[in-house]
Amino acid sequence: MEEPHSVNSPRTILSFSKRGRTTTASVSFVDPNDEKSNSGEHGPKPSEVYGFVGSITTVVATAIYLAWAYIPEPWLHSIGIFYYPSRYWALAIPTYAMVIIVLAVIFYIGLNFMSTPPPTSLTTMFDEFSREPSSFLSHMEGDEQPIEPISDLGIDKINVLMFDDAK
Repeated sequence: MEEPHSVNSPRTILSFSKRGRTTTASVSFVDPNDEKSNSGEHGPKPSEVYGFVGSITTVVATAIYLAWAYIPEPWLHSIGIFYYPSRYWALAIPTYAMVIIVLAVIFYIGLNFMSTPPPTSLTTMFDEFSREPSSFLSHMEGDEQPIEPISDLGIDKINVLMFDDAK
């Protein structure tokens, strides 16, 4: 059984322990404060690997894009690069991307306005989950009254509570 955080060597060596001969060398780096050392989980998580590869790819792609956009053509020819896209695309791609993002936001807002009922519709106040207050009469008095069941307050009661003092 391997120790947590162990590093195995591919070389075959003799073990100096009393167990005899082993086929791989093992160097152990045990962290006493590591709570996950007994869980059997080794190596980085896939999301960490994808994040690292994605960030490196983004940096490299940005560097190549900026080099292509700003290095003059004679310099590119002098280092042996003769085939590359037109410089028109150095401005067209970011411009098209920004226009697509702005149109997507406008389209999203428009869809929300289309799917929202008008303010005069009763569905803005009532739906299938609305609960009318029950006629809950308790014969108990004082602190012994139970809590009333959850229900919605009517718009007329809310208007009275909010705007009755305005008179």
